[in-house]
Amino acid sequence: MCFNKGKIFCRTGIVMGFNWSVLRRYAWLLPLLAFFCTATYWRSLSLPLISDDYLQIEIGRKYGPISSWPDLANDALYRCRATSIVVTHWTEQMFGVNPLWFNLSSLLIHFGNCSLVILLGFWRPIGFALSVPAACIFAFLQRPHEAVIWYAALPELLVFTFTLAALVAWILHCNSRQWHWFALSMAAFLLALLSKESAVVFVPLALVVAVAEPKLWWRLTPAIALSVLYFLAIYGDRQTHLHFNDGTFSLSAPFWSAELRTIGRLLGFWGTAALLVLAAWHRSWKLIGLCVLWMVITLLPHSFLTYQPLAPSRHAYMAAVGKAFLLGLAWLTLRERFPRHQAISIAVAAICVVQQTSYVSTYKHGRFVERAKPTERLIAATIDYSGPVQLNCFPYPLEVAKLVLKLRTGTRVRLAAEGDPDEPRIVDYCAATD
Repeated sequence: MCFNKGKIFCRTGIVMGFNWSVLRRYAWLLPLLAFFCTATYWRSLSLPLISDDYLQIEIGRKYGPISSWPDLANDALYRCRATSIVVTHWTEQMFGVNPLWFNLSSLLIHFGNCSLVILLGFWRPIGFALSVPAACIFAFLQRPHEAVIWYAALPELLVFTFTLAALVAWILHCNSRQWHWFALSMAAFLLALLSKESAVVFVPLALVVAVAEPKLWWRLTPAIALSVLYFLAIYGDRQTHLHFNDGTFSLSAPFWSAELRTIGRLLGFWGTAALLVLAAWHRSWKLIGLCVLWMVITLLPHSFLTYQPLAPSRHAYMAAVGKAFLLGLAWLTLRERFPRHQAISIAVAAICVVQQTSYVSTYKHGRFVERAKPTERLIAATIDYSGPVQLNCFPYPLEVAKLVLKLRTGTRVRLAAEGDPDEPRIVDYCAATD
């Protein structure tokens, strides 16, 4: 389906393969995406490292070097996050433990992911007329903000990158029957599996794409086989896998309840408003169904969590694409419904952009500043000190404090041990932090 009488990206033959000339013609979209990404997350660049960020850097040091990859392959949990570990390792190698560069790398990956959303327009039921506004909306949506702001959530960004790259290549293979797209799709899927377990959603998403190409679905057999072997490898190591033993994850969790609650939170006001607009004026329920199906499929791997009744915002990062397409579809419907009153759709878009970007850059930014205060206070208390420190009521596990001191002070400062001959400096967190 093409909107606006086929004027945007809807030209004969474009969807049959990869057309570089078309993408060059619309290169102006990249600065627009960069603007939306920056407008939403510019303040996050100034944030210090936050609790688990230090663990991410330490794991990068441990497993990131090529010489340590055999040990990484034997770690049941972290081999499924290999890409983020390697990226973290090389980021530190190039820029040191500087929060700015870690934050900037997350923002750049988010920008690249928004660009991949545009390429979903090669799929005929969507088209570029819808994927372009959806990509712009995805750039500033606030719900999955944690994946971009919190560096420890880097696996969410990278599994998105490689899963969507695999899906776009699969779409191009279905359109053109060219085998190099198939090979690229399988290679990207393998990297997605090395990014996070949720990469397996590629298989059902690719099957949805192949519904219109029934003779091609069997070509997903390698991806299905990889997914099965991937699951068996994880399940076979369940005795040593952290998430099978720390109460984080359970196959017996009430996943449908978590799924529905997470979708409800993801939709929020704007998603609900979009559904009302589409219910009133949009004639085709196929695209609406695809948006909802995308959210259901991509959230399913995160619905087996046990530590809270719905998936946290970082886990809604990939599912937010479904919401972005839903909002984009509603916005295009408004433009077609009121062709002589384009100010309506422009005003709605402006209000949505301002509300979402300001919410992230003010309220959510403040929340992350608060989360960073305990570790920043520890750094400030030891900046001119050498020796042992004693922490009272530290709000994070002491392992976090050890990593903070190790990464920011080296061996100059340590946690006081029982019977330590030196008098420790006491850092008291029992009272409310400033």
